[in-house]
Amino acid sequence: MGETLHFAGVAGSGMSALAQFHVARGGRATGSDRFFDRGEHGHIRRALEAAGVQIVPQDGSGLAGCDGLVVSTAVEETVPDVAAARRNGVPILHRSDLLARFVAAHRTIAITGTSGKSTVTAMTFEILAAAGLDPSVLSGAELPLLQARGLLGNAYAGSGELLVIEADESDGSVVKYLPWMGLVLNLHRDHKEPAELLTMFQEFRRNTRGPFAVSSDAELDSLGAGSIRFGIASPGMSGRSDRVPRTVVEAADVRLLAEGSFFRIESVAFDLPVPGLHNVFNAVASTTAALQAGVSLAHCAEGLRSFGGVARRFQSHGVARGIEVVDDFAHNPHKIEAALRTAQARGERVLAIFQPHGFGPTRFIRDELVDMLARTIRPTDVFWMLEIFYAGGTAQKNLSSRDIVRDLEERNVDARFAESRKALVEEIARSARTRDLILVMGARDPSLPGLCEEILDAVRATAS
Repeated sequence: MGETLHFAGVAGSGMSALAQFHVARGGRATGSDRFFDRGEHGHIRRALEAAGVQIVPQDGSGLAGCDGLVVSTAVEETVPDVAAARRNGVPILHRSDLLARFVAAHRTIAITGTSGKSTVTAMTFEILAAAGLDPSVLSGAELPLLQARGLLGNAYAGSGELLVIEADESDGSVVKYLPWMGLVLNLHRDHKEPAELLTMFQEFRRNTRGPFAVSSDAELDSLGAGSIRFGIASPGMSGRSDRVPRTVVEAADVRLLAEGSFFRIESVAFDLPVPGLHNVFNAVASTTAALQAGVSLAHCAEGLRSFGGVARRFQSHGVARGIEVVDDFAHNPHKIEAALRTAQARGERVLAIFQPHGFGPTRFIRDELVDMLARTIRPTDVFWMLEIFYAGGTAQKNLSSRDIVRDLEERNVDARFAESRKALVEEIARSARTRDLILVMGARDPSLPGLCEEILDAVRATAS
């Protein structure tokens, strides 16, 4: 892959990963992004430049001498790079088509589902790496393990034959990949209706050349025949797992703690350093994938024992005055519920902040979100909403977070609309008390970790 490719919107998590990987595999990459043109997201720009990606303005000039333009679904026809490519006959490649090339060139484990893809991708990668297989990874999130090596954290090109990827269902691109192994985590209403998602997962299964694993969720039973099933055993059950070949992999004897969990698969004990029952499930999924790659159960447990987590997946920013501030990528009802329940097990009271992203996605989940929050938010908790994050592009802006706050108030939830970040930070810092947990949730907006730091600083500066 020695061709020169230009990546429009290269600051995005998926695009930045592909640009780095393309360079690492011998190609040349240039990239542009409107955020860089505005002087924003400097840390991403510096990491990309260090990886060999040349950053240019998003004015169409970066197409000179390029063999192709790579775009994501978010890059519209009005973007100058796209217009220049159309004028000059430069081939336009969707990011999923480039990813499909990488999938075909490796022994690829492709992980899909509506929740947990980034974490399971990271866990699988770390198990394989700890087993000495030097795998590659393309992730939608940054891995602290890779960041510690000076990388951006969402891509690594190893010397081994294995590649672990997230196969995205939200834009339908999951059907383009022909992986060695496929793994489906779950099916929830997110971006698309369940019936449409199931149809895509069925095609994904047909496209998988080797083993196929499906969680034990009833919604996925139609994919189960001939597949490996994985999940968490019902309380009181010992957990099932065939020795060789394994057709069922289950965690049993689960003990959840504030900082992590313990469980068992067969006779092997697992000590997981990240909290939440959903992460036990994620660990079982990644173990299922690693077992198919030839890693022993004991080595799977060892690889997860030191799991470094994933950026913005229940990531603690620190504690001040006995108050912890946590950042999470949760943005659909299923993920938000998992984050809230994990927070509730860790803090006496949860002060939750959620910033929805995109008017269409927020409209799509509105009713389900309100129903979930009405049954999940405790009387002692407070749920704040920031205005819907708008990243640009064509959108019908006929919905506000205020509307959802009103819905929640009608359901007797202590919900509040944040007029501004400044006012929110001041109010949170003033009202937070010892043993509270402040949980910031939302996707797509790279400034949310900075909001966590602002809140932590304000809490620290506020007299108890």
